[in-house]
Amino acid sequence: MTGCLEGRIALVTGAGSGIGRAGALAMAAEGATVIVTDLREGLAQATADAITDAGGRAEGQGLDARDDAAIAALVAGVLARHGRIDVLHSHAGIQIAGRLEDITPDQMDLSWQLNVRAHFVLAREVVGPMRAQGGGSVIITASNSGCQYDRGMISYATTKHAAVAMVRQMAADYARDRIRFNALCPGFVDTPFNAGFENQMGGRSALESYVADTIPMGRWASPEEIADGIVYLASDRSSFVTGLALVIDGGEIL
Repeated sequence: MTGCLEGRIALVTGAGSGIGRAGALAMAAEGATVIVTDLREGLAQATADAITDAGGRAEGQGLDARDDAAIAALVAGVLARHGRIDVLHSHAGIQIAGRLEDITPDQMDLSWQLNVRAHFVLAREVVGPMRAQGGGSVIITASNSGCQYDRGMISYATTKHAAVAMVRQMAADYARDRIRFNALCPGFVDTPFNAGFENQMGGRSALESYVADTIPMGRWASPEEIADGIVYLASDRSSFVTGLALVIDGGEIL
């Protein structure tokens, strides 16, 4: 049976672990050739190796998503080797816990750089080639924190709201070019990315209690459950969906 992404070229950032890795594996399982990138090149290569070991197609390389020139070179290289980019999943981001008085201007700048600006730069690099090839899907990882307000998370919530707004603006601007822009908005997923919340709440057991008590479904999501949403947004299963903030959080936002 042919997968829903057969023949597609997908570029993923932050794919060395967690949601990014799960999404890369899931898209490869559906037939995509996945260009796997991560700040830690070894982790990117490990994800790519896991894909190829399973019979899929992947390339792994390091990428600092704060480096505009590196992003431009990455996109140019993918286009030179494959001729197109059908899916961009811009996933790399950062979570810094703290209220207004706790967060330094430098920390806010770093949050903006990774949670908004890097997505902007990546999207800007791929939109021209996608228009020329007749369309594409851009997925930007925000968070359910981009659709609600977390206590003690000013830099995270602010930048994730901005990412959702940016996605909706791009979706409106490029719908006639058949380029779809959607925001992936996970809730609590059991990955190392939760370190900020864990520290803020006083340790792993406190975070476990919060998840059990606060999320209506009473549990974490698995990375694979979020990956199902990534495949949906990447593929023609969502062909009439653009500007969506796809919240996958077990009802936490309710």
